[in-house]
Amino acid sequence: MEDTEYGRKEDQVKEALEKVIDPELGIDIVNLGLIYDVEVENDQRAVITMTLTTMGCPLSDMLHDSIKNAAESVEGIKSCEIQLVWYPVWNIGKMSRYARVALGIPEGFGV
Repeated sequence: MEDTEYGRKEDQVKEALEKVIDPELGIDIVNLGLIYDVEVENDQRAVITMTLTTMGCPLSDMLHDSIKNAAESVEGIKSCEIQLVWYPVWNIGKMSRYARVALGIPEGFGV
């Protein structure tokens, strides 16, 4: 990401998303690797491309609302679009080292 105003705004949105905790796993959605991309259009509309750990996740509505609220908490962000995708397929290899350690997943497992 370039060091532009847009890049900084995207980083701010991603940082805000770190406060959204997956209720089943107890880890934030960024460290779980569920966020694939964050774009900010016209410095005020966040477009978040993400996935879920499983199709038909029973908590997807709650997560959607939490993600939207987190993104819109960033100064200047007036709206948020969430694009839910199933490819690439999520797996534990997409988790950060922090998430794997917190969940007790052995080093190198699933990578």
